[in-house]
Parts: sequence; C-alpha cells; structure tokens
Amino acid sequence: MLILGLEASNDIIIILLLLSLVLLFFYILSYKFLRYFLFLFDPEKIHKISFVFLKLLFSIPSSLSFWKHFFITKNKSLERTVFGLNFDNPVGLAAGFDKDAEIFDGLDTFGFGFVEIGTVTPLAQDGNPKPRLFRLKKDNAVINRMGFNNDGVEAVVSRLRRKKSNIIIGGNIGKNKFTPNDMAINDYEICFEKLFNYVDYFVVNVSSPNTPGLRELQDKEPLTKLLKRLQEINKDKYKPKPILLKIAPDLTNSQLDDIIQIIDETGLEGVVATNTTINRDNLNTTIEDVKNIGNGGLSGKPLKDRSTEVIKYLSEKSNKSFSIIGVGGIMSADDAWEKITAGATLIQAYSGFVFEGAGLTKSIVKGLQKKLDIHGLSSLQDAVGLSHKIEDVE
Repeated sequence: MLILGLEASNDIIIILLLLSLVLLFFYILSYKFLRYFLFLFDPEKIHKISFVFLKLLFSIPSSLSFWKHFFITKNKSLERTVFGLNFDNPVGLAAGFDKDAEIFDGLDTFGFGFVEIGTVTPLAQDGNPKPRLFRLKKDNAVINRMGFNNDGVEAVVSRLRRKKSNIIIGGNIGKNKFTPNDMAINDYEICFEKLFNYVDYFVVNVSSPNTPGLRELQDKEPLTKLLKRLQEINKDKYKPKPILLKIAPDLTNSQLDDIIQIIDETGLEGVVATNTTINRDNLNTTIEDVKNIGNGGLSGKPLKDRSTEVIKYLSEKSNKSFSIIGVGGIMSADDAWEKITAGATLIQAYSGFVFEGAGLTKSIVKGLQKKLDIHGLSSLQDAVGLSHKIEDVE
C-alpha cells in the first residue's frame, strides 16, 4: 500500500509538472488565449480553482525555483527601503487576492516585492451573498462586493506561523460585519494583537464599500480615535510595526486634507491609495449591464486616473511627509511610473494581475528600469514625486 501510495504521489507530481509546462507554453505563446479560456467561467470559482492548482504546484519540490526563472528579474536600482523594511522591488500584490494567507510563500515566485493579506477580521465570516465578483471585460475592470469574507484571524495566524520564505507580508485588518461602529476599535485591536508577530506592516481598512457603515469610520473623529488607539498599542511593543491607512478614492479634497492632518497627529507611516470606488462614470460596459451587476467596489483600469490624482494630492499637500503605496488600475510599467512620479513610494496590483497575467510584475520591473535610464536617474527614490518638480519648472 505504501509503495502504491508513493507511485500515486509520483504520478500526481508528474501530471502537475506536465500541466505546468502546458500552461507555461500557453502563457508564453499568448496569455490572452489562456485569459479567454479562464474568463468563460465564474470569476470566484476560477479564483478558488487557481488557488488549488497553485497550492499543489508550490508543494512540488524545486517548483518555485523553476517558475522564478521565468517571472523574476532583479535590479539593484529598484530596491527600496521604506518604513524600515527592505523591498527587493516596489511592486506588491494588493490585499484581496490571498485573503486568508494560503499561498503567500509561493507568490514571490511571480516577482512580487511584497504581499498584502486580508482583509482579516477577528471572527470568520462568509461575506456577502453570491454572485459577488464580476468582470467588466470591456473596461479591464472588476466589481466586487465580497464583504470581508475570510477565515478569521486565528486561522490566518496558524498559516503565517508556517512561513518559509522571506517575502514581506502586510496585514490588512478590518471589522466584522455585525460589529457596530462604536465597538469597531475592539475588532481592529484583536487583529492587530494576534497578527503582530507574523506580519511586517499593517494596513487599517476603513474604506471598503462592501461592509455596511464601514466608510463612516473614515470621518475625522472616529478615525483619529481608532488610529491613536492602535498606535498606543504599537508603541508599547518592543519593536513597533509600520501602520498605514487604506483610503477610498471617493474622498473630497477637504477629506483628504483631514487624512493628512490625521496622519500627522497619529504618527502613521503612510497611506494605501486607493481602495475601490463606487463611481461608475465613463465605462465602456453598458449602463444596463452595470445596473444588473448592482452595488460593489470598482477596481481596475477605470480607477487609474482617480487613484493617481489622490496620490498626487496627498504627496504635494503633505510635502511628501509620509509614504504612499499607490494602487488602482496598474496594468503596465507606464501606469506604475505614473503612480510613482505622482508620489507613490511603492505600488500594488491586483486587477492588473488578473487581466495581464503572472508576467505583469516582471514587465513592470523591466519597464521601470528603462524609465530610470531614460530620465537619467540612479534610483527609484529619485522618481518619487518627479511630476511635481516637472510642473514646477513648467
């Protein structure tokens, strides 16, 4: 029986390796072909199937080094030290992809400089009713109303304890759906305490449009109270962790001014700009189709310009006094460069990973190096906020 088991196990490994080679062939030949096939199916089901495949793939001995050969390119000029952490490159995977910290160890295979897990809540919750994830193919966009579906902080911690890689992990934390806002601080405290020893930085998520009333926590008074409390806990630690705030793209300039003031008052390391938007303007998808989808946060290409505007506003108004992780509609190196020159210190992708494929990170890293060469810059830090300087000269 043992021999049969071993043989069966070897057969599975061989099948997976062959399947990997087939997928790699189609990926190199044309990711568009593979994407066309994947997009025939429900997006949430494809996400789950992909996770099953990746878990099996990453469990095969030497598979990670095999895939890294195709997806990773290193460049000293793109290495960053931000809020005390050393990043191999500025391109991260945004929260929402590996919500429950299931495959984070293998995700550096695709060249990401860091991975953000979550959003994590104290208790496990199913999230909103399905269907709740929709592709807008004509717009290279996604609408989701997932609702912080996750396995709960205890389950996430149990997986993070088994971390083997050196990839930087961000912990995106939120509150449970049925926790009233006046008790929300407790939920954030619980997640912060339990994740503290297992993540490298924290992101406080008060900007998702898919948890009822959550965005009310972005108001100046409750937000200041929440962040001050987390910083109190943080400063009592032997070695405090960087805390960032994730904000919505739908904030007014006056509200963004409040964010700058709150960051200054609470001593946060920075912001993640931005979360998904509730705006539906200027889409190529028909109005009828968008209405049929219903509520949810829009991400992807249509968010690109607004998220860049927010980044630039925060960077200029604060005189680059805090770090900004730029996210929203990054589909290429040009998009990444736009975010960085607007003031982003690091960037994240998610929808771009879906629409452009696993080679997106490598493409961005190579493209950013070309941009540095064109502009005669020796490091990426020299490019942060570059568009401010150009406009000042003009």
